[in-house]
Amino acid sequence: MARHLITSALPYINGIKHLGNMVGSMLPADVYARYLRQTGRETLYICATDEHGTPAELAAKEAGLPVDAYCAQQHDAQKAIYDGFALSFDHFGRSSSAQNREITQHFARQLKKNGFIEERAIRQVYSLADERFLPDRYIVGTCPHCGYDKARGDQCENCTRVLDPTDLIDARSAISGSSDLEVRETKHLFLLQSKLQGEVEAWIDEHGKDWPVLASSIARKWLTEGLHDRAITRDLDWGVPVPADTWPELAAEGKVFYVWFDAPVEYIGATKEWADERPDERDWKSWWYEASDVRYTQFMGKDNVPFHTVMFPATEIGTREPWKRVDYVKAFNWLNYYGGKFSTSQRRGVFTHDALEILPADYWRYFMMANAPESDDTSFSWELFSATVNKDLADVLGNFVNRVLSFSRKRFGDEVPAGSEAGAAETELGREVARLLAEYEGHMEEMQFRKAAQALRALWSAGNSYLETKAPWLEIKTDPDAAALTLRTAMNLIHLYSVVSEPFIPATAAAMRSAFALAGDERTWVTQDEACSLSSVPAGTPFTVPPVLFAKITEEDLESYRERFGGGDEAA
Repeated sequence: MARHLITSALPYINGIKHLGNMVGSMLPADVYARYLRQTGRETLYICATDEHGTPAELAAKEAGLPVDAYCAQQHDAQKAIYDGFALSFDHFGRSSSAQNREITQHFARQLKKNGFIEERAIRQVYSLADERFLPDRYIVGTCPHCGYDKARGDQCENCTRVLDPTDLIDARSAISGSSDLEVRETKHLFLLQSKLQGEVEAWIDEHGKDWPVLASSIARKWLTEGLHDRAITRDLDWGVPVPADTWPELAAEGKVFYVWFDAPVEYIGATKEWADERPDERDWKSWWYEASDVRYTQFMGKDNVPFHTVMFPATEIGTREPWKRVDYVKAFNWLNYYGGKFSTSQRRGVFTHDALEILPADYWRYFMMANAPESDDTSFSWELFSATVNKDLADVLGNFVNRVLSFSRKRFGDEVPAGSEAGAAETELGREVARLLAEYEGHMEEMQFRKAAQALRALWSAGNSYLETKAPWLEIKTDPDAAALTLRTAMNLIHLYSVVSEPFIPATAAAMRSAFALAGDERTWVTQDEACSLSSVPAGTPFTVPPVLFAKITEEDLESYRERFGGGDEAA
């Protein structure tokens, strides 16, 4: 059986992420990793903070901290939030780690050895006041297209036009604010992607045919336009340094690797970090090197697709070493906020720390996966959020659990009642539950998360339909044994829900399972036979009634959320 390696796009270090970042990579990766583990597959889920590049240095400067201290602080802050969302990383590392530096430099040496890296002289902006070359993002000025006065040297955030630093009007250093700039010649390393195009194209032809259209179309668009040689070093104080044993002159000048060169390598680096924590028990290399038994799945938003499907595979291919390349790319479109983009820099939309402050993680986990932007962009609204929570979580699942357990305790005490033997209604229910479970499993295997959420909701709804048909509150009046059977069957459904709902709502699943004092309950999934029989929780099992699983969102709640975060035309 294949081992499963899962990575999600590395969240950038500068600031807390919004819900769009969460649903576009880390959360679906977690749902899938949980499902694989529960169904008996050996699984390793790796992620890390992406800590290098110009924005990290600028954010540290704004915070008044050394960049290493800033990154350490932000890593801990992000990790705490992801823990709050119950993301089950096997390791959440840092791209500034010694392991990533070691492996990145190894990749670079191999690429040079094989003729895929060369030094080239280029002309670059130099700040006389700062006495340093300035990367694109260290240069700000007025956009010549829209007049935005805080445009960066690589792109205007206001009109999204791609820029060159020399395009800016009144250009100045983002470090000192000085406009005393000039263009000088300097040397950088270039990855010769043009020489690798044929091999990358052949690899995508072989492996990309089963990818989602979103991922494969973006990769092929880059290939159609032609792979260009790319500068992979920058003039920064913070990053993986160019190794002095290979490029002494550039190392002496303080060159570091471009963030998009070292960040994907951190998937490997973070795996080594994980192994180095317990070297007697863990082997990182078997997951990445000559790893023919590993199935590797990447999760990311569509903006990250080109780097993961073209640039990083080209890097791996160019080493001429058997590094594991991605088998399946699960790409996502955007989750927007009332039709407009979430924006970290402009603080527009719901950010992950605010979300956890408002409501527990399972509300957000279920909503985001039930509305995941898989086939096209989707839009967050408070109205849609409250409708999903109230209908699916509070009414369908939460109400079912509370009705069954509360009524049974009131009429039969604190143990699962026995009642009569299962009849035709229970047999039919078992068949329906088994069918829906198979549908749910199929969607999970295919990573179709919106469809999986619909199948999960249908499983929950089957319990409500059974309860309404049997009506134990009426049965109890004439046939207590029949009512006891209905409640016992419904309690078995609750236990089944506690197992199969865990990938989506792990805290709620744990609360449902802990309601039953079931000795030796170590099952991680439900077989088709168990789904049909609905007999995992026998009569006489002690149970408790958990607190309300999901509180409904009221109109007053909605009004306060809209007032705090915006909603409607002003957010678009």
